[in-house]
Amino acid sequence: MLLAAPVLAIFLLSLPVEAAQKTHGIIVRDDPGGNLAQRVALIEKIRRSGRHVEIRSGYCMSACTMYLGLQDTCVMADVTFGFHGPGSSRYGFALPPREFEYWSAVMGSYYPASLRHWYMETGRMITVGFYEMSGRELIRMGISECA
Repeated sequence: MLLAAPVLAIFLLSLPVEAAQKTHGIIVRDDPGGNLAQRVALIEKIRRSGRHVEIRSGYCMSACTMYLGLQDTCVMADVTFGFHGPGSSRYGFALPPREFEYWSAVMGSYYPASLRHWYMETGRMITVGFYEMSGRELIRMGISECA
């Protein structure tokens, strides 16, 4: 029982530091996207940490756009966002329909409802290149604007 008190004290002293760390935001600039599975893992880590994401300048393409589904994400109006449907690891080659539907749903599940609807109806249909959208357009769809 004597050991429990110092451990509890150390735990309690560490709480403000952890809370302070959670308030630091992640600034995104010129993010080309990347591997979907790796981005899912990163986004889940950010979600658990409670950190906010600010997409501030340049571009946010492909898997980067998945940040938009986090609770506390904001965008700047002049950022360019690039959306496309899932494709094979060989650029320009289509996935079989079943895989296309599965990976589209995974990607769409990381978007807020209004963007998810647009993505599933329109955005995912482009598999070579990007459907570009400005932060301004996303703000009109309900995504928060950074101060």
